[in-house]
Amino acid sequence: MLFASTSLAARIERAECRLLADSAAAAARRHPGTGVFATPLAGGIATFTAVGSPLNKVAGLGFGEPLDEPGLAAVERAYAERGVPVRAEVASLGDPAVVRVLTGRGYRLEGFENVLGRSLPAGRVAPFPEGLAIAPVPVEELGTWLDVVVTGFASPDGQGVVSGESYPRDLVESVMADMASAEGFCCYLARRHGVPSGGASLRLSEGVAHLCGAATLPAHRRQGVQSALLAARLEIAASAGCDVAVVITEPGSKSQENVQRQGFEMLYTRAVLVREA
Repeated sequence: MLFASTSLAARIERAECRLLADSAAAAARRHPGTGVFATPLAGGIATFTAVGSPLNKVAGLGFGEPLDEPGLAAVERAYAERGVPVRAEVASLGDPAVVRVLTGRGYRLEGFENVLGRSLPAGRVAPFPEGLAIAPVPVEELGTWLDVVVTGFASPDGQGVVSGESYPRDLVESVMADMASAEGFCCYLARRHGVPSGGASLRLSEGVAHLCGAATLPAHRRQGVQSALLAARLEIAASAGCDVAVVITEPGSKSQENVQRQGFEMLYTRAVLVREA
């Protein structure tokens, strides 16, 4: 059993902040002069990559450093200058004072996301269903991976709490391309009988394996694709020396059901608080 301690949550949140920072750096390289920023804030980070991007967020607050309101006000101005709301994702294991500060400044609760984890090593991967193969994505196949993942994201499963977020396809493609070019970000493609059927990604940081960006094409769902992508990445992360794997899901979603079947446990929830521009 993996105990959800505040120290573990702090490590996971730091890994999340590093992923955001590196993704923002990749976006700045790919799109110079577009106002991309990654600003440290109270031990966490505030990032902006493009109008409407899911990477526009404040993360990692509530662990170690108190939230400095003048610093927060400066971040709020930066988002306002770009015409976007401030989205703060606050862990339930962080300092509750963060939420009091945010709600006092007009932030409203928009939803929740679940952080699940499991200890590593995960053991050997069980044989995949017949005809299913998982492989790293070479540079020349990145376009195929992007098409599979973005198409999968555009067709949500519909189970659980429905997310209030939706993004245009071209924006999702740009964001995923930025993340794929970030340092330490690895992409994997699943094929069923030689046909691209699903994709996923993996980022390793501070012993944390961040399993992100998983999607399966609608025609290939319920065929073990997502479970195989998950199991393969767990084995890779364990071989790299990680001691914990983490995945973020919508509450009650099919993705949450799948990862819990593979030994993941609920660690904590993030409240999503938004202040309009």
